[in-house]
Amino acid sequence: MPFRTSSSDAVKGVPGFFSPKEACDLTGARYPAAPLGLITVAAMLPESWEVRLINRNTELLTEEDFAWSDMVMTGGMLPQRNDALHIIDTCRAKSKPVVVGGPDVTSSPPVYKAANFQVLGEAEEIMGDFISAWRSGVREGVFEAPMGKTDVTKSPLPRFDLLKLDQYLHVGIQFSRGCSFSCEFCDIIELYGRVPRTKTTGQVMAELDALYALGYRGHVDFVDDNLIGNKKALRKFLPDLKRWQDEKRFPFEFSTEASINLADDAELLKDLADSNFFAVFVGIESPDTDTLVMTQKKQNTRRSLQQSIETIHGAGIFVNAGFIVGFDSEKGSVAPGMIECIEDTSIPVCMVGLLYALPTTQLTRRLLAEGRLFLDDGQTQSGDQCTAGLNFQTSRPRRDVLDDYRTVLRTIYEPTAYFGRVRRLGRMLKRKRAHRMIKGDLRSFFRLLFRIHRAGPGTAGQFWRMLVDCAVHNPKALPYVVMTSALYLHLGPFARQVVGEIDQEIAGLDQGHWRAPPLREKPAEMALQPA
Repeated sequence: MPFRTSSSDAVKGVPGFFSPKEACDLTGARYPAAPLGLITVAAMLPESWEVRLINRNTELLTEEDFAWSDMVMTGGMLPQRNDALHIIDTCRAKSKPVVVGGPDVTSSPPVYKAANFQVLGEAEEIMGDFISAWRSGVREGVFEAPMGKTDVTKSPLPRFDLLKLDQYLHVGIQFSRGCSFSCEFCDIIELYGRVPRTKTTGQVMAELDALYALGYRGHVDFVDDNLIGNKKALRKFLPDLKRWQDEKRFPFEFSTEASINLADDAELLKDLADSNFFAVFVGIESPDTDTLVMTQKKQNTRRSLQQSIETIHGAGIFVNAGFIVGFDSEKGSVAPGMIECIEDTSIPVCMVGLLYALPTTQLTRRLLAEGRLFLDDGQTQSGDQCTAGLNFQTSRPRRDVLDDYRTVLRTIYEPTAYFGRVRRLGRMLKRKRAHRMIKGDLRSFFRLLFRIHRAGPGTAGQFWRMLVDCAVHNPKALPYVVMTSALYLHLGPFARQVVGEIDQEIAGLDQGHWRAPPLREKPAEMALQPA
């Protein structure tokens, strides 16, 4: 009888800016992104093992699934922790061996001690050890890869065949791992190293070929934490990607994440646009220079953010951005400056979060040494950074930080402000290639027209004004402003929900109901160090 393993994507029920359910509904999708990590791990398992993928975002994990499997494999990132732990507890109750891996267990192994097996770090070079141990009868263990050392050219072709592709807005592939920057609050450099490692061109093309052969068309996301971390390798790769797209008549549109210095390289921007990249996520974090210097994000200080974003838009690639409230270096209210930055750069989709000290980061180590890190990491009740941030004693009064946060959210996601930015984006976005219509695009557009009024009072009027403006001034940008408008079906109501929750937290502070959680004790080695 073949060995059977059920891979469960433990990410169910997590709210946030990255989970736009309403936008998924427009297209008939069930969740934005496919679980690339699990289907990559599935490709590392013996061919004789039967594998069943159960995505907790899109389908139920049933009793029949448990009965079918000999082993359950799960894991994920910090926002997925609660559901991963639930799956582990369920497996234990059913005496079903469970294996857990991914970034969160790698950062916080003790949290996952109930699992039979922990796979820590990148799995490519240690899965063989796990499989050998299992076959020899071992039923408990920890397998750990050295951080940032795995040869990604050994990473297998992900099992895209396990996906129900119509359930997702986009599918991910990976070109590189690691980031060359050293941002204090980021755990990417701790998990994957400061030297970006890249796959071969042949590997990536095989992944695109596999998706194409399965009939997939449309949005493909390069999930790299900084696509331009290794510019030399990327420059070598992009002409082959452009050639592949040409040969296949451009079946895919790409998005990715990159640092703001992408704007400094006109040739690289052109190559990305020619390969049909249409969107990039950029971590701006704060417009305040002191904050950027303190957090070691100096690459954002050597430029005009407005000019940099305009340059990227002018290349035909629109920017989504991340901002963070709660840094120690904040002096007085940061809301006006952040709102001004967002408006000046005309970035519609801004993921604004409260600072969270992630495990293993420089920030966490500093706060721990300073005796300011809470014992409760804030993930017990919520896996969302919007409401679970500030897991430490803030340098500014906590109320002031929360007030700034709600002011930013309330302002930038007011319909007039949001669609004003979309309108300006529509004029700036210089797309060289027309959007390729795929099945369901028109249906999704008409659904948007019927639902846009549900996103709040005044939304429909602002949407129509923006749409007409784009049709008159830059019709090639229409598909992308429509895409950005669809996201507002989630972003507008979600921002108001978060503001309501922050209102309650501030009321609790004002009424004296909030008490700071206990602080974590310094490890002995820190206590012995001189101040």
